[in-house]
Parts: sequence; C-alpha cells; structure tokens
Amino acid sequence: MDHFAGLDVSVKETSVCVVDDTGRIVREVKVASEPEALLEVLTNPAYHFKRIGLEAGPLSQWLFSALAEAGLPVICVETRHMRAVLKAQINKSDRNDARGMAQMMRVGLFRLVHVKTLRSQKLRMLLTHRKLLQSKAIAIENDLRATLRNFGLKVGMVGTVKFETRIKELVEKVTDLAMLVEPLLMVRRVLREQVNILHRRLLAVVRDDDVCRRLMTVPGVGPVVALTYRATIDVPARFRNSKAVGAVLGLTPSKYQSGEIDRTGAISRCGDEMMRAVLYEAAQSMLVVSTKWSWLKAWAMKIAKNRGMKKAIVALARRLAVIMHRIWVDGTEFRWTREVAAP
Repeated sequence: MDHFAGLDVSVKETSVCVVDDTGRIVREVKVASEPEALLEVLTNPAYHFKRIGLEAGPLSQWLFSALAEAGLPVICVETRHMRAVLKAQINKSDRNDARGMAQMMRVGLFRLVHVKTLRSQKLRMLLTHRKLLQSKAIAIENDLRATLRNFGLKVGMVGTVKFETRIKELVEKVTDLAMLVEPLLMVRRVLREQVNILHRRLLAVVRDDDVCRRLMTVPGVGPVVALTYRATIDVPARFRNSKAVGAVLGLTPSKYQSGEIDRTGAISRCGDEMMRAVLYEAAQSMLVVSTKWSWLKAWAMKIAKNRGMKKAIVALARRLAVIMHRIWVDGTEFRWTREVAAP
C-alpha cells in the first residue's frame, strides 16, 4: 500500500500527516522542525511513501535537501497554489493544513517548485547581500540630501566617490550639523567598502563562469544581470522550452476569462522579483543608454513606436529572458544581425 505525507512547517515545529492511498489518516504527529526529527517519523519501515510534500518557505530548501538525501520522494509545493486549495477548509490550523497537504499529495493536486542547487543558493546570497548593503548606503545618502536641504545646504549632482567630500564641505562651518552628519558618513563609508568587496567577488565568479560570459554577449546584460539569471534559472533543462521562462519570471500578461468576459491584464509579476527587476534594467539600458544597434533593439523600438516605451521595455525584458535561456542551452553567443542568425 502506498502512503503520502504532508508537512506543515513552521520555524519551531512541523505538523506531519500520513495517509494511505484510500485517504485514511495513518498517523498525525507534531515534531521539531529539524531533519533528524522528521526522518525519525518518515523512515518508518511500515510506510511506503509515494510523495511527501512541504510548502516552499524559509526552511524548505534545508529540509528538502535532508529528506532527499535520505532517499525519500519529497517535493516542494508552490505556496499560492497550496493556499488556494487549503482555503476551502472551514478551520485553519497546522494540523488541518498538514491533512490537506497529505490529501493533495495523494490526488496529485499540487504545483511543483524547483529547489535550487547549493551553488545557486550561495550565488543568490551573494547577490542579495550586495543589493541589501547597496540599498542601505543609498538610503543614507538620500537622507543626508533631504535633511541638509532643510538648512539650505544643497548637495547637488555629485557621484558616489565625491559624495562624502561634498557633504563635509557643506557642513564645514556648521559645527553642530557636522557632528550629526559624521555618524551617517561613517556608516555609509563602511557600507560602500563592503559593497565593493562583494562586487569584486561577484566579478570573480562571473569571470570564471563560461555560462555568464556567454550571457554577457547579449546587449544590455552585464555581470550582475548574468549572474542573477544564472542563479535564478539554475537548471535550464527544467523548462519545456525557452518561451516558458518569461511566464515563470512573471513577465507574461495575466488573463481573466469568464463567460463573455475575456480580459488581458498587466504582467503577472508572479516570478522572481529580483530577476524581473534586473531584466527590466537591462532592457532599459539597451533602449535608452546604449547606442549600439542590433536586430533586437530594432524590434523593441518598433514596439515603442506603436505602444509606448514602457511596454516596449517589458516586452524586451521578456525576450531577453528567452534569448538568454536559448544561449545557455545551445552553448552559443548572441548574434547581432538577422543574417548571421539565419540557419
């Protein structure tokens, strides 16, 4: 007899529900959210598991890896889809959620989530930490600009390197303001130094990665975009085709159809937010900043002429995602003209 399990994971404890292939509850228990505690329950020789499901969350990658290494058929379930199914329950509790997840595993009513490899998780950490420190430094700079403006001290257009010098020039003759500004400048200085350290590490990773170097042949795609794409996609073979990447990243239009109503909305925004943001920046760089021409830019400019620049940038971001996936899979580089691209 086959068995199925649902794991409702929280930070401290996990509710476990095991059902058989008829839907009958075999066992319910609450254990610590630790791999050892879960394995003690799930490795019982009396159970022959066909599927074990857990919701995507902060601990899911860690627990998934441990259960998979033990040879258990564990899968990670997409959060929004699972919540929509469980919403039909009258009473919400950890116990009921585990029951619902176990039944979802039994009937196959679930949507899989790809659990990234350990290398991609580490690359993602590098990218998120760099972005976090950068955002904090920018927040300090904006705060200094705003507060000094109240005293008639205008920072003006100044680059990152000369920012601190400019601030000190403005408050040089105002002793009390200089004392208030100095702590923020000190924190900003440390943040910028650490951002530079992480950025150098990022460049070193990209330099040694063949996939990233090939992705950077695409106009508008730099080291940050290439590495973010590398860490987000992780395993390109998990997509049926290159066009599916745009939908997974939330760059395809949402659709609502009911009876006579058939409405196409804005992009779904259901995928990775960081990846979507850097693709948008890459598309904007190609259309607005770069002066180098290509068939891809010509295609996007035609959309901009007919439908506006914003929609053109979104469409170009989606197409960049598709092209980069194709380059990764084929082991090729970007082709600048249609003639070269033709077989």
